[in-house]
Order: sequence, then C-alpha cells, then structure tokens
Amino acid sequence: MGLHLHILLLQCLISTFVLNAFAFSDETVDKLLPVKSDGYCSRILRAQGTRREGFNEFRLRVEGDPELYSPGTTYRVTLYASSPSYFRGFTLIALKEGKEGDNDEDYAGNFEIIDEEDTQFMTNCPPAVTESTPRRRTRIQVFWTAPPSGAGCVILKASIVQKRIIYFQDEGSLTKRMCEKEPLSEGATERPIIDCCACGTAKYRMTFYGNWSEKVHPKDYPRRANHWSAIIGASHSKDYVLWEYGDYASEGVKQVAEFGSPVKMEEEIRQKGDDVLTVIKAKAQWPAWQPLNVRSAPSAEFSVDRTRHLMSFFTMLGPSPDWNVGLSAEDLCTKECGWAQKVVQDLIPWDAGTDNGVTYESPNKATIPPEKIRPLTSLDHPQSPFYDPEGGPITAVARVVIERIARKGEQCNIVPDTVDDIVADLAQEDKDEDDTPETCIYSNWSPWSACSSSTCDKGKRMRQRMLKAQLDLSVPCPHTQDFEPCMGPGCSDEVDASTCMVSEWITWSPCSVSCGMGMRSRERYVKQFPEDGSICQLPTEENEKCIVNEDCSPSSCLMTEWAEWEDCSATCGMGMKKRQRMVKMPPSDGTMCKTDLTDVEKCMMPECHTIPCLLSPWSEWSDCSVTCGKGMRTRQRMLKSPVELGECNEELEQVEKCMLPECPTDCMVSEWSEWSECNKSCGKGHVIRTRMIKLEPQFGGEPCPETVQRKKCKIRKCNRGSSDEKRRRKEAHEKRRSKQTREEPQDEQHPGCKMRPWTVWTDCTKFCGGGIQERFMMVKRRFRNAQFTSCKDKKEIRACNVNPC
Repeated sequence: MGLHLHILLLQCLISTFVLNAFAFSDETVDKLLPVKSDGYCSRILRAQGTRREGFNEFRLRVEGDPELYSPGTTYRVTLYASSPSYFRGFTLIALKEGKEGDNDEDYAGNFEIIDEEDTQFMTNCPPAVTESTPRRRTRIQVFWTAPPSGAGCVILKASIVQKRIIYFQDEGSLTKRMCEKEPLSEGATERPIIDCCACGTAKYRMTFYGNWSEKVHPKDYPRRANHWSAIIGASHSKDYVLWEYGDYASEGVKQVAEFGSPVKMEEEIRQKGDDVLTVIKAKAQWPAWQPLNVRSAPSAEFSVDRTRHLMSFFTMLGPSPDWNVGLSAEDLCTKECGWAQKVVQDLIPWDAGTDNGVTYESPNKATIPPEKIRPLTSLDHPQSPFYDPEGGPITAVARVVIERIARKGEQCNIVPDTVDDIVADLAQEDKDEDDTPETCIYSNWSPWSACSSSTCDKGKRMRQRMLKAQLDLSVPCPHTQDFEPCMGPGCSDEVDASTCMVSEWITWSPCSVSCGMGMRSRERYVKQFPEDGSICQLPTEENEKCIVNEDCSPSSCLMTEWAEWEDCSATCGMGMKKRQRMVKMPPSDGTMCKTDLTDVEKCMMPECHTIPCLLSPWSEWSDCSVTCGKGMRTRQRMLKSPVELGECNEELEQVEKCMLPECPTDCMVSEWSEWSECNKSCGKGHVIRTRMIKLEPQFGGEPCPETVQRKKCKIRKCNRGSSDEKRRRKEAHEKRRSKQTREEPQDEQHPGCKMRPWTVWTDCTKFCGGGIQERFMMVKRRFRNAQFTSCKDKKEIRACNVNPC
C-alpha cells in the first residue's frame, strides 16, 4: 500500500513534463495508476515520501514572515534551497486548516504565476503550482492572495523532488501556517473601523523620527539631496480617506509623492469640511537625518473627537520616484470609550503607483495607467535600494510617536484613569494657533529639561529657543522660553480602586516666629477620592520647622524671609540665580546690620548646542534697480535648518552692480524767439518765430519738434496806382534783385541760402566725467529758388571734460 501511495505522488510531480526526466530505474511504470481529475489533489496531499530527520535544506517562506494575514492582501511566496542544494521539481498548495482538499472550498486564496518559464498551474490539480520545465533550480517565486474574511487559518505546503527523494512535510520548513487577522468589530470590511464611544476631545502631539540614513540603508544612499518633505495630514472621520493601501493616489498624494509639495494635498483636505477636525503640518527636514542633540525631531499637535477620531499623515523621502511613509486612518479611540495614551509605529516606505522608477534617482517616468498604492518589498527589483535576495523585511526608515497631551470636556472612559492619564491632563489649556510674528526668525525648540520635581509631585519643565533674526524692529518677538507642568519620576503606574489623587502642595506659610526657630505649614486637596469609597490615606497637610534670624540678641537685626529664587542668568548651560530679603527691624542697640541680604547659587539650564548653520541655496538675482543705465541687484538666502543656541555669521544677502542699455535721451530745444515783423508793409503778409535745437535725440529718445512757426499778418490796404506806375515799380524790383544775385553769390556748401558764421562753443555741460558743447550756424538769407529742406539752421556737438571726476 505504501508503494501505491508513493507512485501516486510521483505521478502528480511528473505529469507536466516528460516521464524520463527523472531516473526512476527501480520503479515499474506499468504499476502507476491511471490519471483522474476527480479527487486527484486530495490523493497528492495524503501521499508521503521519503524524509530525513532534521532536514532543513529547503524552505518555504512568505514575505515578511507574518504570523497573521490580512484578507485580500497579496503576498510573495518563495521556495528555495540552501547552497549547495537544489531541486528539480516541486508542488505548492494552500489549504484551509483541517481540510483534506476533497472539495474546491477546501483551498484558501489564489496563486498567481510570476515567471511562466519557471512555474505553472498543475494540469490535474488547478489550485496547485508546479514547475514548467524539469531542470535544476534553487528558487521559485509566486504571488498568493489571501482569502476573504472568515476563512480562518491557512496552511501553505510545498513538496520537493531532488533526484529520487521526495520531501513533502506537514510540519517544519516546507509548511507555513498563517491565521486571519482579528477584525476590529463584527462585520469588519477591508478597512474595519469601529464607531467611537469616547466623550469630550483629546489633544495629541505627533513626533516624527526619521531613521533613513547611510548607516542604516547604505545601498545607493543619495548623499547630496536626501531629505524628508513637509509632513501633511489630518484628524478626520471614517468617511474620508487621505490614502490607503490598495487605493489609487489622489492628485494631492501624487504631488507629495513625486515632488514633495503639500499644497494640493492641503487643499484637498480643507475641501472635506466637517469630515476634518485638524490639518496636521510639519516642516521638511534637510538633510534627512541628524542626531537629536543637533536637530530636534519635527512635531505637530492635533485634536480628535468622537466623530473625527482617525489620524492620517504622510511624507515623501527624497529623492525618490514616488516613495513615502505615513499612517492611514490610525484610530485613537479605544474600545473602553477612552482616548489612547500613546501610539508608536515603525514605518516602511510605500509606493504611490504614479512613477515607474526603481532607484532613488531614477528619471521621471509616469506609470500609465496608474497603479494602486502598495508597500515596497525587498524583492521588488534587483536595482532597488531595499532589495534583499532572501526576501527579508525592509528595515524601518522612520518611527512616529503619537502622545496624548490633554483632554477637554467630560470623559466617559470605562477603565479608571492611570497616573499617565492624570499627568496628561495637567498640561496647559489648548493654545491658539502659533501667533509668532512672521518677522521673527527662531531656532527650533531645545529638548525639554528634566522635571523640577524629584518625587511624585507636580513640577515644571522648560524648553527654549533662540531669536535668530528680527526683520521688523517695531514688532516684538516673544516666546523664547516655554514651560509646561510635569509629574516627578516617583509616580507609580499602578492605580487601584483604593487610590486617591491629590493636587500639588500649596506654597509654605510664613514662619510662625520672626526670630529664632518656629513652624510653617502647607496644604493640598483631594482631586479624586478612591473608587471603593474608602478614606483617602494620603496626607493633605505638612508641617516643618523653620528658622528666621538665628541670632536674637539686641545687636542682631530682624530680617524678612527669603524671597523666591530669580530666573537663572543663563538660558543654557551653567548660570547663577539669586534671592533677596529685607531688613525688617535694625538692631536695638543702634549698631549696623551685618546680615547678608542677597543669596547667590549656581543653576544649570539645558545643555547649549552649537552647530554650523545650514543655509538654503541663494535665490535668483532680483531685477536691476533701474530700467536703464547702471543700477544694483540683490539676492538672499535663509537659515534653512535651525542652529540650536548658536550664532550664524554667514552673510544672508549679496548686492552687486548691474548694467542695462543706455537710457534714451530726448531732443532738447530752446525757448521760442519773439515774433518777427510782418514781411509786408501793406496788405497781407506773415510773421515767423524760431527756436534752436540744443540736444539731438540719442538712444531712441523723443525726436525734435518743429523749430519754425509762421502765421499771417495784415497791416493796411495798399494804395492802387496807375498801370504805368505798377509796371515801373515791378521793373525796378526785378532790377534790384538781379543786381543782388550778381553781387551775392550762393554758398556752395549751402545752395539756395546765405549762412551766418559759426557761433562760439557753448560752455561744457559738466565739469568732469564727460559733458557736451554746442555751436550753431544760422541762415542769414534764403533765396527764392532755395528749398527749405536744404537751407536751415545748423548745429554741431562735441564731447568735453572727459577726465574722471
């Protein structure tokens, strides 16, 4: 019977390739049973092959080694042999726990072929995967999609054929058992979110710790431009999804994932109206990683309430194609109707599905059509910086810590408050949005100091920041120190029903005597009585001895008690503080009071941090300060990364000269001359007036206007004579003109007119640096046959005083 089952298994393994691929010389082929499709898988599963004790050369592995699976999620399944082992054939199948494989309903999930040259579905058992060709191999990979919710635990089984030995294990390295993740509520969907039953509101602080560095992720790490983009997110209701695995990226998600720009994402968030309670924002980080004593981790505060109790955020790691980290729909409401005290999550990168790049600095190549958002894996691509041939989990690139810092309104949590809850409620009332003026440039806050209380008592802790620049001196820059309440380290987390909560101690009363030893007291009150109705055992009053003016002799002076200590003289490191008291009554014997009135002691503030200042690149040069000629232009840069408690002496602005084309010079003319006399002694005539061109237009300036104007004139009517008299006058006039023409020949250089000689040069317009001089030649007489365009006033210009000033 054992041989019969053994042959059944061999028939399964070799049904998809030629029978002589294996050398089974000691097996008789005619004993093999005929192939049947009905129930064939179940017979394979019940068959057993040869085993070795402690054999572990072969291993079946699910990516990430999960103990639980998420319904509908796809996993990469790898079957591999440790060197120098290998295998020729294999079978891979997935069953619901406790099922035999007799029915289709017994199989869990679906396999998906990655490489058709390596793997194929088994002909006689379609749910199973086997080899495509008989050859030596050390590894095969397939995808397996988990079944829908309600399938329970699943068993992945593999068999191996190596020469004549068949390994088919129900336990050990060739079997993987995974169970379904427990849903958050009944009827859970792919995104199970419970309705929140908490009361009031809660305020949280989210702190982002980047761990993406060359030391942790050395492969192809981008040394020059590594950074985290600005963080963007929101506290929101279950009706709104910023991003989630298996969904497509919105335009806002794409803008962050590819370019690190949160503008569109913030616009999308704010458009959701009442579905969003708080928009979460934090600054970008350049470079991506620095020690916490150099740069504090970015953080943001947000609030949640009963309807908007989910929190989502993400940030791009750059440079990258479209890789991000973040949380999606993190529920801060607990099943006990309270608000979660603290959430800590390690983050691995995910792909937005909008760019095909596989390395940090791959060229942009859009994914068409877009793919769904998915987590990156160590087996995505051999060139990926996260690639691991063993398929191990990716080392986290960041961690996010979400801490509750306050609650408001009546609370209805079922479980009584712990000490942590009480401490959180000691925080200050919610503050308005940061009202720091935009003209004040600060460093980042320093880390919080230790709590001033060393016992289970309320104290204070402090943080501070430096004012780096005050752009407007008329606007004050406040808030360089920040204080918040804290509880000392002596508090216990163990709170039972008989525990009562008390307030902090009220200030000590004055000493009962003014000289010598007396008593003083202080009180506190009960904030919460024990749940079991018992009496609070904690003391609410304390008394202690006090000494004032130890010397009560007549020569001693009576002093007041010491005042409170003043603030430390240093904002960081070692400083001094002092307190004072006054003389209440001088010595009765009339001598001088010799008691100290001031007490001084050292004080230690948080450690001072000094690092080189990190600056943004220079901006583009501004436009020239003039539109023509010589001017000035500037460029600026900003303190990009905070300088903790230190000074930055690098220049933040540069100025240089700029030269544009010469400015246009318009034509300049003199004032009009007086009108001339009428050119006729009787009858109709005309008068003229002129003006001179003082400067010709240059470099495209306005052209010169007219320089001669003419208008009509009329003196008196001319007396009419006889025709003989007119004729005589005309002949005499022509005779005179002919004589003038003979006596006054025309100027060869100025045909048709007689010119006056050149005037002297005018004074130079400048004493140094280059000016101009002018001289003029005026028309003395224009003959009747002369054209106006060829006979007009002339002007010459020359440079003068060109020596530098």
